[in-house]
Amino acid sequence: QVQLVESGGGLVQAGGSLNLACAASGRIFSNYAMGWFRQAPGKEREFVAAIAWTGGSTYYSDSVKGRFTISKENAKNMVSLQMNSLKLEDSAVYYCAADRLFNPYSVGRQSEYDYWGQGTQVTVSS
Repeated sequence: QVQLVESGGGLVQAGGSLNLACAASGRIFSNYAMGWFRQAPGKEREFVAAIAWTGGSTYYSDSVKGRFTISKENAKNMVSLQMNSLKLEDSAVYYCAADRLFNPYSVGRQSEYDYWGQGTQVTVSS
């Protein structure tokens, strides 16, 4: 069993930056992938970014590519999401998720993820 706790959300002006962190308790195995998703009010939850626990291959949605960076610290069981050049449309609840079986062809699929955090609110103001 893996438990995920996100932190780092808050209020930021457009163009600013935030760094989200996800702390995982329990064993993260080498074949895991870790991902970030987000859900804005009235919208479906969508994929943001993912990283393979072994090897560190990264994946991004088109909407955040070039602005967000996902990274990991294996020794600390932590995953981070550095968000730069934030836009109003980035406002959402951001969720950390863990997939027990990394598949590069399905990292963006919510149904692939087995564990989820409770989410952290990010609000971008004008």
